[in-house]
Amino acid sequence: MRIFITGASGFAGGRIASKLAAAGHEVAAMARSDRSAALVEERGATPIRCALGEVDPADLAGVDAIVHAAAKVEDWGDPADFRRANVDGTRQLVEAAQAAGVRRFIHIGTEAVLFTGDHLVDVDETHPYPARHRFPYSETKAEAERLVLAANSPAMTTISLRPRLIWGPGDQTVLPEIVKMAEAGAYVWLDGGRHRTSTCHVDNLVAGALRALEAGRGGEAYFIADATISSHRDFLSRLAATRGVDLGRRSLPGALVRPLAGGVERLWWTFRPGRKPPLTRFAISMLSRTVTVSTAKAEAELGYRPVVSVDEGLAALRDSAA
Repeated sequence: MRIFITGASGFAGGRIASKLAAAGHEVAAMARSDRSAALVEERGATPIRCALGEVDPADLAGVDAIVHAAAKVEDWGDPADFRRANVDGTRQLVEAAQAAGVRRFIHIGTEAVLFTGDHLVDVDETHPYPARHRFPYSETKAEAERLVLAANSPAMTTISLRPRLIWGPGDQTVLPEIVKMAEAGAYVWLDGGRHRTSTCHVDNLVAGALRALEAGRGGEAYFIADATISSHRDFLSRLAATRGVDLGRRSLPGALVRPLAGGVERLWWTFRPGRKPPLTRFAISMLSRTVTVSTAKAEAELGYRPVVSVDEGLAALRDSAA
């Protein structure tokens, strides 16, 4: 199968690209720069020089399927930038795929499409999109997912995967960020870290993507996650420990920090535009709420099964740092 991937120079897209190439697929990938092209080649894919929002149907000639992993994944930023990347970029890619006769379109979404700052407990795909979003990442990823699923047709099958808290080898966000904060003496638990979370090892996301290339109902979304659920304290403590870092015991109530983060954001927008504040509403809300998802639909319809347990993934990370 000839597969085109966006985001292959990043964490999740890169892992998907390398696994697909290793499985014998012919993999091409978006590359916006010389650096991106070099990374894409390291992962066994052929770089195609194009950018999100500017993909020519000719770039997709002969492509059987697209895995769209590129997105603006941040907890802070100009809403216009989120819209340009996540909504406009996705819309243009879908249109190019339709024009090129691509038969399958796999969108890498997120559980955050449902998140407004409240608990999400054991949600499944019947849970409705919120009437109003509070965070630009959630809002634009939800809009992108909806337009992908609406594009499903007999000519092109579209599916969206919703991983929750992607982690594993190559992660440049979750683990590096908590290690940085801990080493600076700035890490603080919210509500003692007691809230529970689903997680998704990157190789389990890859397993979901591989299944979605062959199975699943068009126009449908599927949650992808690890087999076990943890408290934030248990999972993040063990994750940090793979790098020899102790996150400590300091804790603050989420009910206090959430409004504080809103005030800090407003100050930064006013006095330090363009600079990320030390607290953001999205990050603080995520860490002070339970967010757990059900993978029953993915198991039944995609044949999805986690290929890496949390214990195995953490052990491999620990060994890689030895």
